[in-house]
Amino acid sequence: MTDTESRKVMIIAGEASGDLHGARLVSAMKAKRAGLSFCGMGGKELESVGVDVLFDAKRIAVVGIAEVLSHLSDILLARKTLKTRMKADRPDLLILIDFPDFNFMLAKFAKKLGIPIYYYISPQVWAWRSGRVKTMKKLVDQIGVILPFEEQFFRKNGVAASYVGHPLLDSVHSECDRQEFCKKNGIEQDSLLVGLMPGSRRKEIASLLPVLLQTARIVLQQSDKKMVFLLPVASTVSIEEIRENGLTEHGQGLNVCLVTENRYDMMAACDAALVVSGTVTLELALLDTPMVVFYKVSSTTYRIGKILINKDLKYFSLVNLIADDNIVPELVQDEVTANRMAEELSKILFDAKRRIKMAAGLALVRSRMGTAGASEKSAELALSLLS
Repeated sequence: MTDTESRKVMIIAGEASGDLHGARLVSAMKAKRAGLSFCGMGGKELESVGVDVLFDAKRIAVVGIAEVLSHLSDILLARKTLKTRMKADRPDLLILIDFPDFNFMLAKFAKKLGIPIYYYISPQVWAWRSGRVKTMKKLVDQIGVILPFEEQFFRKNGVAASYVGHPLLDSVHSECDRQEFCKKNGIEQDSLLVGLMPGSRRKEIASLLPVLLQTARIVLQQSDKKMVFLLPVASTVSIEEIRENGLTEHGQGLNVCLVTENRYDMMAACDAALVVSGTVTLELALLDTPMVVFYKVSSTTYRIGKILINKDLKYFSLVNLIADDNIVPELVQDEVTANRMAEELSKILFDAKRRIKMAAGLALVRSRMGTAGASEKSAELALSLLS
């Protein structure tokens, strides 16, 4: 087939981030080859670039056993809708974005129909339930991975994988410097700025924000420096919910600045940050911001996780995993206390040697992440399966 002949692609994104990355991938594919038509599951982002969205992903984008059970009818309907379309109007390529349990089921069906499968943004099988890599080897023709160490992991396990770069490299940058940020937010220039980042879900905020505020109070009492604590407000929660879930009770006596926009400006301005483990740690690394990373869940979830997690995993933060070194301090479960976090935060704020060493480590992480252009590189891999 030539580049101008019509080709049909089905793309599956199950969460908001996947919807966004999928839309960028579709745009890049269309720019490189004419005659492509897309259908699948996703949201407004995929719809905006011309994808025929057969099922709204919001209806099944849930986590937790209870939530999955309560949405089981929608999950079954989504599966039926996509399988029916796949069988009636066979696509030339199936693109899967993260969302593993649902996507593995579709991949098995597509494999029986002889449809090539490209997986973009792989599930973290290197971290937990690593046996799933065998499933991916059987089903997937090519994976576009977004963490540099993933390429070697998959290739070692016999899976065709290529590092395309992280999508964050295309989007993470600050619009103003520290001085301008302080001026915009009425902050004195000689203040130390500390980011408090407990997560974006209400449950996380209710559980973790009080500990972060208690940590802030300890560090403030131990120093004669002026400090401002920056707390980003995600679109998923309101300022009132933040006040109700810890700020009103534990924030007294602290200079807390709630930041509702331009979060990257805030993150770049921080002298240090206390941050929950996740993608946000890479955002901070790209902005050269020192951090203390923590992870704490319910005791039941933690016990289950210890059973499923890869025992060879040395670190849990993405920053340390990419560096393959202990660049940033990691506190997990019972270590997540105000005293321990204050101890680690103080080292970053007041120990010059510690800051210099961490800065060098963050520079290493940035260099290993490579250059921007994940969508374009991913599009090339996807299109190669259409050749």
